Amino acid sequence: MTATHNLPQRKAHLDLIAISLLLACCIFWGWQQVLVKATLPFIPPVMQVAMRFVLGTAVLLLWCYWRKIKLLGSDGTLKAGLLAGSLFALEFIFLYVGLVHTSASRLTIFLYTAPFVVALVLPRFVASEQLKLVQWLGLACAFVAVVFAMMDNLTGGSWLGDGLALAAGVMWGLTTVVIRATKLSGIGAEKLLFYQLAVSAALLVPLSFLFGENWTSTLTHMTAFAWTSLAVQAVVGAFASYLTWMWLLGHYPATKLSSFVFLTPVFSLVIGAWWLGEPITVSLVASLVLVGAGIVLVNRK
Repeated sequence: MTATHNLPQRKAHLDLIAISLLLACCIFWGWQQVLVKATLPFIPPVMQVAMRFVLGTAVLLLWCYWRKIKLLGSDGTLKAGLLAGSLFALEFIFLYVGLVHTSASRLTIFLYTAPFVVALVLPRFVASEQLKLVQWLGLACAFVAVVFAMMDNLTGGSWLGDGLALAAGVMWGLTTVVIRATKLSGIGAEKLLFYQLAVSAALLVPLSFLFGENWTSTLTHMTAFAWTSLAVQAVVGAFASYLTWMWLLGHYPATKLSSFVFLTPVFSLVIGAWWLGEPITVSLVASLVLVGAGIVLVNRK
């Protein structure tokens, strides 16, 4: 069986399966931002993301070998796949380096401008992704919720960190647009993820050396926490959660999926409060209400 066979028809709205998978991904992604930040003292940023995608690619190849899924073959998606992979790599360069200059919670507000990039650009290529007025209001409601939730963290930030985070959000949104507006929307989740992980790994490893990151010294002094963090980022983050995301992109409207991930910054704040002892404020509670309202509006039939 190949990754391009037996793809079910795309659904117009999010169902219980999609919502459940999205919730699981959003919870993990919210926690992952804090995990990456905590690992930076042990593994430099570009090296960390490069190792993550090298390991993630290896896990994906083992998965495809076990499932007898063919990743190679001429299907007219190579150029689009290389483009999506390059955008994906840029997103994570900006994200990991941005975390050096700002907090995980502050970075998240700028990263999650990605749904607006999708909503603004994708309808120019895919007519079925047009949003109605009530859905635009839902998207705006969700964004206001994120801003409100981050209000306590908006002082004393870094312009460089903010700019890198915003660039990461734009790259994420453009990656989604490329996936939905090209032949990539017709291939299986495994091959779609392979393009992104493999291209990113190929670009990021030499780039890490160009940045002067010392692999020998870092690997020699790696702690148990650093190895565990890297394993979680690779297996759960780069492989499992992104494979799920790629599958969702192939089965549900991208604009509605993208709006749903506004939950991730809220989870990030909650997890930060639990792990780092950050206070849960009134603005956080209000943001949870606004995010829920925004999701309901965006997903109205």
